[in-house]
Amino acid sequence: MRTLLACLASLAPIVCSAQDLPTVNTSVQADLADSLARDLREVYIFEDKAEAMARMLKDGAASGAWADHSDPHLFVEALTRDLRGICEDLHLRVGVQPLPLDDEPRGPMGPDPLEQARQSNFGFQKLERLEGNVGYLELSGFSGFPEAGEVAVASMNWLAGCDALIIDLRQNGGGSPSMIQLLCSYLFEGPRHLNSFYIRQSDTTQQFWTQNRVQGRRLTDQPVYVLTSSRTFSAAEEFSYNLKHMERATLVGETTGGGAHPVTGYFYDFEHWRFTLSMPYGRAINPVTGTNWEGVGVIPQVECPSTDALQVAHRKALEDLLAAGDGEDRDGIQWALDGLRAQSDPLEISRKTAKELEGDYGPRHITRRKGELYYQRDERPEFRLVGIAEDLLALEGMDTFRLRVERDEEGRITALVGLYSNGNRDRSPRDR
Repeated sequence: MRTLLACLASLAPIVCSAQDLPTVNTSVQADLADSLARDLREVYIFEDKAEAMARMLKDGAASGAWADHSDPHLFVEALTRDLRGICEDLHLRVGVQPLPLDDEPRGPMGPDPLEQARQSNFGFQKLERLEGNVGYLELSGFSGFPEAGEVAVASMNWLAGCDALIIDLRQNGGGSPSMIQLLCSYLFEGPRHLNSFYIRQSDTTQQFWTQNRVQGRRLTDQPVYVLTSSRTFSAAEEFSYNLKHMERATLVGETTGGGAHPVTGYFYDFEHWRFTLSMPYGRAINPVTGTNWEGVGVIPQVECPSTDALQVAHRKALEDLLAAGDGEDRDGIQWALDGLRAQSDPLEISRKTAKELEGDYGPRHITRRKGELYYQRDERPEFRLVGIAEDLLALEGMDTFRLRVERDEEGRITALVGLYSNGNRDRSPRDR
């Protein structure tokens, strides 16, 4: 039996968990190969590739190519590998699930998708305001459930007061173009053509545009930075690709996975198994480039290891805000930028300076141990000192306080000045 599952931008792999499934005989293999070949010919986006895959399936079943793969897991892995050997399409996948052993109706199996989406907050993993009034959104998926819209609207309205925006897609494997459409609508003023999908079976093209209206404020003036990795895939790549080529965002991180085709899902029931097929049925056509990222991925403007992407993007956002003269609190932006620089590229404190700094300054004390400087105020916690600039020190793990070294005309250290992120300061003369 063949049943259409759903038309999605991305379909997650289906993993078989049962350990006691009966083996797959060559008769089942041949029947499944025949069904797969038929559907590929009808639906797969590239007709020549579909025909080649169909012939491979027919020939493979006839020759017993998978006779040694009686385990259902090994069988679907071999099918997927052989099909991708022809089409090189990472969205195409064959999977398997065990069917119930009783006479209960065989509807969709497994956990309820909507409940799973709710438990993951529809992919909206983290909202944060970073130093310098930079907004941060970590998004693990682009949910197509209508209920996800409420979370998206609330998130974008929460971010509207930030001076810049970082969207983290490093762990995002894709999802629905409708969520891309909604989020992008907050980033542009007026309707903008985002992407199109050509559907081979119907010979039609579906366009996606930003919405004319959004709930709350748009973020049209804030610079946007999108974090990517090699795991960024499918709809997450579309979001990145669209914003890059519309010159609305700077991508920071690694080249993405390279899957541009929208996907439809089928399942095929036999006596003991439900085989599944995740099959691309269309191709993306970007209105700016006229092509897409299939097989090549999306290349970021700022390339760096994905593990460093957040720090790199945060630093660039602050530098760009200062260069543009944006942001009401330039001192706050500079404070945050100095802190980031101290983390990523601390200034080495020379032995001579460290020796000069060691001592007591009223309630403030600097000690030297194993070549490192430590700061403590009376009985409060101790912090390692990190150099930011000449005679400017940060406390490791403390973002709201720094020390400026005060010297006399002959260069001798006379005091420590405590600098606070709110603009306050206090001076502690060196004890004689």
